[in-house]
Amino acid sequence: MQVFLQAKLLGTETFVGAAAGDLDALGGRCLYASLLTETVPRALLDHLSLSQQLVGSTGGGQFLVMLTSESAPAAHGYLAEATRAIARVSDGALRLAWAITENLGDWTDIRKRLNEQLNRWRGFNAIESGGIFEPFTPRPQPADDPFAALFQGIPASLSVRFDPDQPLLLAPETVELPLARHAAPGEDGRPAGKAVLAGKAAGRKLWGILRADVDQFGARLRRAQTIDEALECSLFFRNFFAGEVQVLCAQAEFWQKVTVLYTGGDDFAIAGAWDALIPFARELERIFKQTAEEFLKEMPGPEGKTLSMGLALAPAEAAPASVYYESGRQLEIAKSARNDGIALLGRSLDWKQLAEASEIKDLMVRLVEEFGCSPSYLGELAGFYRESDRVLPARSTKARVERQSRPWRLQGRLNRMLEGPENRRDYAKARDRLISEFVQRNQAQLRLKPSGRVALEWARLSMET
Repeated sequence: MQVFLQAKLLGTETFVGAAAGDLDALGGRCLYASLLTETVPRALLDHLSLSQQLVGSTGGGQFLVMLTSESAPAAHGYLAEATRAIARVSDGALRLAWAITENLGDWTDIRKRLNEQLNRWRGFNAIESGGIFEPFTPRPQPADDPFAALFQGIPASLSVRFDPDQPLLLAPETVELPLARHAAPGEDGRPAGKAVLAGKAAGRKLWGILRADVDQFGARLRRAQTIDEALECSLFFRNFFAGEVQVLCAQAEFWQKVTVLYTGGDDFAIAGAWDALIPFARELERIFKQTAEEFLKEMPGPEGKTLSMGLALAPAEAAPASVYYESGRQLEIAKSARNDGIALLGRSLDWKQLAEASEIKDLMVRLVEEFGCSPSYLGELAGFYRESDRVLPARSTKARVERQSRPWRLQGRLNRMLEGPENRRDYAKARDRLISEFVQRNQAQLRLKPSGRVALEWARLSMET
């Protein structure tokens, strides 16, 4: 009888967050987690003397394979040994959880049984069966992260197989695994570090990490009625990110400024100079929306058709692990505030608002570079935003009404900030348009639009040295 085995790699956030050193240490840990979910299922099938064609889906921290019922006990034993080895190498951060069920009934029933087993396994560690009462002594941490060499060794690091007898459980192989690989060039041909990436940015010298995740990806898979539909959907998203992220990184405006940390089954993370990450996010979201809508056009519902992102920026001295964590927090903010949006520069926007913010930013820069406005007006606008963003109790209802009934005071403040060649019609048009982006049409709402605030911070970063 045929059986399905589904496995997940747990603890990846803890493992990646323990990276010490420069960006290659963080990238090496991200790559290592990706390599495990690609190499372990292939090694399992080799151990059971089964065909590699039985691999259903891999990547994104999990894998699905088909086995024979007779091989299930041996599969349990192999994965338990693999988990002990992975836990040893990762100082207990990583472990595998897996479930096995017969190929009986509809796929919806099979998937439900697999998920129920995996949920029960969440709190169970396979290494417990081999010494639950033995104390765990972590290995002393070396000065250099041992996983950094993986990142520095790309693309050779992608041609590996799982081998429990090796120090990092990986041995050289002839076939390259289908993972995205691109690193901004640094010194001596090595991947650029965080300081080099920050130095490549125009304006303020900052670098950052961009993380993305498909909205309601799990719900889309749960709506699959057959195993073929589920596998087709999984492979589509996995191949999209592995392919499109790498293609986009190779474009002229990005290849020297961005580095792929990982691409998964429904997500990705890249590091780079701050001024390249925002355009990268916009372009990839545009491509994803067009591709996903076409691929899923026959599938009802919004699940899996939109993409959310989170961006964290930092100076060159910031620890990569902390920036990675912050970008993940921003991603959660974006997904909590709305699906199909991005959290950046202190605000959460949908993609249409980000396009508006880009236009406003270009308008702000134009007022300085073309019409000679003082760059200090950006600081004054930021001060006004902080002032209007505060919630202060009015002395009386009458005072509050009086403030809101005099919008010309706000208009006058903005006009004084934007001093320029009044005799030029194009300048006056640009100034009036900018003011309209900060003053609502009803003239009573004094809070700036989120897109205006993002545009303001974006412009300040662009023009600072």
